[in-house]
Amino acid sequence: MQAIELLLKRTSYNQLVEPAPNGDVLANILQAGCCVPDHGGLTPWRFIVFKAQALVDLGEIYAEAAEQDGADCEKIEKAKNMPLRAPMVIAVIANIDENNKIPASEQLIAAGCAAHSIQMAAVAQGFQGIWRTGVFAYHPHIKQQLKLTAQEQIVGYIYLGTAKGDVPAKSRKNYQNFVQYW
Repeated sequence: MQAIELLLKRTSYNQLVEPAPNGDVLANILQAGCCVPDHGGLTPWRFIVFKAQALVDLGEIYAEAAEQDGADCEKIEKAKNMPLRAPMVIAVIANIDENNKIPASEQLIAAGCAAHSIQMAAVAQGFQGIWRTGVFAYHPHIKQQLKLTAQEQIVGYIYLGTAKGDVPAKSRKNYQNFVQYW
């Protein structure tokens, strides 16, 4: 797939099955996450890869967080199964240094670029994925269980796998509606 086609046809897809990326393909995906714009060369990100039993363990952590929030049994069970919607989940963690001359917003954006690059590298190699956040990207219990430091935050979870079926084309907004020329 040509780079411009990849970017212009980008879509999120959530019907994911085995196999997940592995070997050199996964290495390419993770390396692509490290090849993004990074003002000051801070590398303000890291990745946690969950697959197999680690997805079950992540689901248990989600369920604990839901229980702490007073969720009913149905919502706790739903939380427990969330990571199992794909054969692999990559958590993208931003490591924000508030005391650096590079603004915190630029550090966060760099980590967001890493997340986008991970998803695009997966698609370029024949896989599909979706970038998810939600309450479990911000919950203090999740941050504690994943051993995030005080300056770290979850930018998102990139769910990856093989498309279960055909990926539908996404309608696109016309760029001309969002551009001014001076």
